[in-house]
Amino acid sequence: MANQTFDIREILKRVPHRWPFVLLDKITQYEPGGDTLQGLKNVTYNESFFPGHFPGTPTMPGVMILESMAQASGMLAVLRTGTTAESGMIFYFAGVDHARFRRPVVPGDTLIIDVKLIKAKRDLWKMGARATVDGELVCEAEMMCVVRPPIA
Repeated sequence: MANQTFDIREILKRVPHRWPFVLLDKITQYEPGGDTLQGLKNVTYNESFFPGHFPGTPTMPGVMILESMAQASGMLAVLRTGTTAESGMIFYFAGVDHARFRRPVVPGDTLIIDVKLIKAKRDLWKMGARATVDGELVCEAEMMCVVRPPIA
């Protein structure tokens, strides 16, 4: 099958996230039914966290890098299952293992996130994720998500 790409409009049809918490701008590589996905996040000075992290030295918080990776991981699960934002099901971030940060991410960077399915069993999904900027490793981790109805 041919590689598919998804712009922000297509991403918003599939995930419940909205501004200021959408941390994925585009899916650049996905083969339907495949075990991998590549997404990107354009990091701009307009991000809501930069005024406080850190004044004079804007640096993307590590937890936000992890959240970008979690959203890309969730998109892989969503695309493989055909889930939409209206389905009433959410892929919740369930855990992170072996996270390592290698370099800061700053305004002007384009975060490239590569995700690979490690295991999917019932409603639990485990992915390997790597984030890079200009080919340089920024962060790597194993991400887990679980599909559930929204918590009331």
